[in-house]
Order: sequence, then C-alpha cells, then structure tokens
Amino acid sequence: MTEEERLVIHGTREDGSRLRPSDWIERISSTLASFGEDHRLRYEDSVRPCIIEGEKCLVVARGLARSNPSAWDFIMAFAESNRLRIQIDRRYGDRALPPE
Repeated sequence: MTEEERLVIHGTREDGSRLRPSDWIERISSTLASFGEDHRLRYEDSVRPCIIEGEKCLVVARGLARSNPSAWDFIMAFAESNRLRIQIDRRYGDRALPPE
C-alpha cells in the first residue's frame, strides 16, 4: 500500500464480539483482487487483509473513495452496520505509535 492514510477495520465489534462468518475479510478483499500471470491472487493496493497483533483485519486506503466509490461505500456501510471497530492505521510513517 502507499503511504496515504489507511483505515484498519478490525474483525471484532465495538462490544468485543467477533463477526461471523470469520472469513468476511478474505471475502471482501478477494472481490477486488485479481490473478497475476503467475496465477497467484494479487490484492488491490487499497484493500488488503492483514493480521495486526494476532487479529485479522481489513486495511483500506482512503483513496479507494476516489478510485472506486462504490467499493468504498460498500465496505464502510458493512463495517458500520456490523459495528466493527475502525481506526486510523498508525503502524507506519509520522503517525506510527511507539512500541510499548
């Protein structure tokens, strides 16, 4: 992904429960993925599955709102309607949080 601002959508809800089915992250990210010449799945730069501190998450670049507004709207509506935890990705660059 580029260094543009990204959001992390966690696999857990605001109340701490997990969303089922547990493969929703792979389902969403694979809808925007394509297969390369090597026949391997290549995720879109703006939507990727990720594991952060042992938790499966979906990382979404804000630029998706410009490049593919319908995908952005779908992902954000899905996250909000399921009350998923959303935060700014602070793992890289100026916004990186110091290690504890």
